[in-house]
Amino acid sequence: NVVLRLHPALAPIKVGVFPLVNKLREKSREIFDPLKEEFECFFDASGSIGRRYARADEQGIAYCVTVDFETLDDASVTVRDRDTTAQVRVKIGDIADTLSKLLSGKVAFSDAGKAV
Repeated sequence: NVVLRLHPALAPIKVGVFPLVNKLREKSREIFDPLKEEFECFFDASGSIGRRYARADEQGIAYCVTVDFETLDDASVTVRDRDTTAQVRVKIGDIADTLSKLLSGKVAFSDAGKAV
């Protein structure tokens, strides 16, 4: 279900950062803190990941960054597109640049990372 469809640049909140489980909260904050300096960001660690995605969709958050167990192994995160619910993996070091390009329309979501 598409709850709200807006060009990402018009989204009231650009990025949501979510730890998959509470154990990953600290790592998620390490990713969230620098992102909030560049983008209007939201951090949410309450409830299941599905509920967090649903809340983010209702709020119009353009992209959700999920920190999961793979993050600890390969230093990448899952980025989810609000409008399509498609997901890609992006290296942590590339996340700010990738989000900036997505928000400005300089890169298509399908080209933003490795499809999940």
